[in-house]
Amino acid sequence: MTTHQRDGLQFYLTAPGPCPYLPRKIERKVFAHLVGMRADEYNNVLSQNGFRRSQTIAYRPACDMCQACVSVRIPVDRFKPNRSMRRLVKRNHDLMGCWKENIPTPEQYELFRYYLESRHADGGMADMTVLDYAMMIEDTYVDTHIVEYRRRGPDTMITGEGEGPLMAMTLIDVLNDGLSLVYAFYDIDQLDRGLGTFMILDQIERARRMGLPYVYLGYWVDGSPKMDYKARFMPQERLTLRGWQLVDLPSRGE
Repeated sequence: MTTHQRDGLQFYLTAPGPCPYLPRKIERKVFAHLVGMRADEYNNVLSQNGFRRSQTIAYRPACDMCQACVSVRIPVDRFKPNRSMRRLVKRNHDLMGCWKENIPTPEQYELFRYYLESRHADGGMADMTVLDYAMMIEDTYVDTHIVEYRRRGPDTMITGEGEGPLMAMTLIDVLNDGLSLVYAFYDIDQLDRGLGTFMILDQIERARRMGLPYVYLGYWVDGSPKMDYKARFMPQERLTLRGWQLVDLPSRGE
């Protein structure tokens, strides 16, 4: 492992390992620890330069001979949902998202485990314990929140909260120029609701109300089916060697 010192952060380079997105590819990452009083400042700068956060680590791909992982963010004021997205929002009119502090609960972990076992049983997170989950949610030095999604109840307009069992949740970092979606999961028995897409659409509207110009989606990987959904959100900006470039391709479902 090699290290590099830049602007007060210590950067590390991981050893090569199998790529989780593309077969027969090898990945490496450069990463730094986000701790201390300046962690939030560093998280903003690094996120705007293509890094992602996991607990107290900021990382980005540093693969030899491959640049398939492309950082993607949605320009809130330019984004317009297509026809299928508008239908999906109407389908979920009975749901509401409640903005909360990043505090883990047993109900969250139960849904998280069900989601992993149903969709990602062979993934890198499959063995996460309740303690691992709690660390994922609360082990952070940056401005982090969660949004829980439940059905609207008769007192929703008074309490500002939904009722009934937890149906979906997303973990979000608040940056000075947007919302960064760190991780999300949902009840896979509700597949017809398209909850993954719905949560992204909801965060776009939330960023709009907060006056934030971007929603950061993480990495789009051309050729990876599990990352293909990110290309549906158009227009979007992709980070290139020349900086963030606007991409406005025809959106599916229009």
